[in-house]
Amino acid sequence: MSEDTILIVDDDKNMLEVLSLRLESEGYNVSAVSDARRARDLVKNTLFDLALVDLKLGDNANGIDLMKNLHQTVPEMPVIILTAHGTIDTAVEAMKQGAYSFLTKPFNRRELLLQIKNGLEKSSLSREVRRLKALVGERYGFENIIGKSKKMHDVMEQVVRAAETDSSVCICGESGTGKELIAKSLHLLSPRKDRAFVAVNCAAIPEGLHEGELFGYEKGAFTGAIKARKGFFTQADRGTLFLDEVSEMPESMQVKLLRVLQERRFYPLGGEKSISVDVRILTATNKNLEDEVKNGNFRKDLFYRIHVIPVNLPPLRERKEDMPLLVDHFLKKFSEKMNKGTKEISLAAMQKLLSYSWPGNVRELENTIEYAVAMSAKDIIDQDLILQTNAPDPEELSSFKDAKNNFEKNYVSNILSLAGGNVSKAAKMAGKYRGDLYALMKKHALDPSVFKKD
Repeated sequence: MSEDTILIVDDDKNMLEVLSLRLESEGYNVSAVSDARRARDLVKNTLFDLALVDLKLGDNANGIDLMKNLHQTVPEMPVIILTAHGTIDTAVEAMKQGAYSFLTKPFNRRELLLQIKNGLEKSSLSREVRRLKALVGERYGFENIIGKSKKMHDVMEQVVRAAETDSSVCICGESGTGKELIAKSLHLLSPRKDRAFVAVNCAAIPEGLHEGELFGYEKGAFTGAIKARKGFFTQADRGTLFLDEVSEMPESMQVKLLRVLQERRFYPLGGEKSISVDVRILTATNKNLEDEVKNGNFRKDLFYRIHVIPVNLPPLRERKEDMPLLVDHFLKKFSEKMNKGTKEISLAAMQKLLSYSWPGNVRELENTIEYAVAMSAKDIIDQDLILQTNAPDPEELSSFKDAKNNFEKNYVSNILSLAGGNVSKAAKMAGKYRGDLYALMKKHALDPSVFKKD
C-alpha cells in the first residue's frame, strides 16, 4: 500500500468518483472534494503529496486561483491541472503560474498514472531537500545552500541521491562556493551520520608530513614522535574522511593514498602491524582535475578512484537569481550578531551587487554584507557601503552571440530579482510587453518563482 496522499478537486461528481476509484485501486490514499473552500480547509489540516485540480470549478471558481492558495500553505506540493480541449492555452499559462503539469480531458489511464508518478517523485525529492536544509542548518548553518535557482536545486538533488550510496564523491567548485558544507551535508544524510566526519585541508599540511597526518605514527617513528598518534584515516573509521584541496597532494602521497583506497588497509609510520579501516572518501578541489591529469600533476588512476560521483558547485555569478535570498540571510545574520536592529538594502545597492561578478563567490558576498552592516549608521544600507574597493569588473572577451546571450540572461535575472519575481512589474520596469519577457525567460530557462522572496 502506498503512503502517498492525493487531493482531487473537481465539481463533476462523476469525474471525482472515477478518479478516486482509479487511484485507490493503484494503492494511493485519496481525498476528493468538489469545491475550492473544502480543498483549502483540507490542505490546512492534512499533508498531501500531490493535487489534481480541475481548471473550471463551480460557482465561477478558478483552478489556477485555488492552486495559488494551496501553494501558500504547501509551496512545494505538485499540482496537476485538469482541463478540457478548448482551454489548453489557459493550462499552459497555469504551468507558468506554478502548476507541475496539465492533463487534457478525456485522459487515458496510462498518462494519468505516469504524470502522478513523476509528480510524486518531485514531491518526495523536495521533502528530502527540505530535510537536508534543516539538518545542515541546525548543525552548521546553511549560507551556501540558500538558493532557489535551478543550478542549486540540481546540486541538492545530486547531494540527496549521492548521500544514499557509499561511493566516493568529488566536489568541484571555485573558492568560496561552499564545498565543505556540501561535504558535511553528504555525511549528515548518509548512513554514517552518527560516526565521525574528519575534514583535512591537504594544502595546509607541511611538506613531508602528509603520511604521518593521514595514517598516523608510532612512538619513536621520527624525531619528536614522543607518543603514538592516530592518523586521519583511523579517526574517520566507519565515518567520512573529507580531503579538501586534494589536487595539492604531493605525487608521492597520491600513490600511497591510491593503495589505501584500493586495499582499505595501511601501516602507520614506524608501525609493523597493518590497520584496516572502513571510510567513505569525499574530496574537493577548485581546479579542473582532468586538466591536472593531462598536465601530469595528478595521477589518472587516483582520479578515477575519487571522481566516481562529481558534484559541480556553480559560482555565484551563474546563479544571481539567488542573490536577494543570500543578501537577506546575511543581513539578518549580522544585524542580530551586532545588535544593530533590522537592516535592509536599497535598490541602488542591490543593483550594484547584481552587476558584480563575485570572484570570491558566496564567501566574498558574506564579507561584503558583514562590512556594510558593521559600518552602516542607518536602517537602509545604500550603495556607498557596497564594494567600496571593487569596481564591477568587465566580463572576459567572448563571441558576440555569447555576449548577447549572457547580457540577456543577466538582465532578465536582475530585473526579476528587483521585481521580486512579479513578471508584470518586471516587464513594466524593462519597458517590454509581458509576452516578450516570457519569451526571454523561456529562452534562458528562468523561472520567475525562484526570484520571489519567502
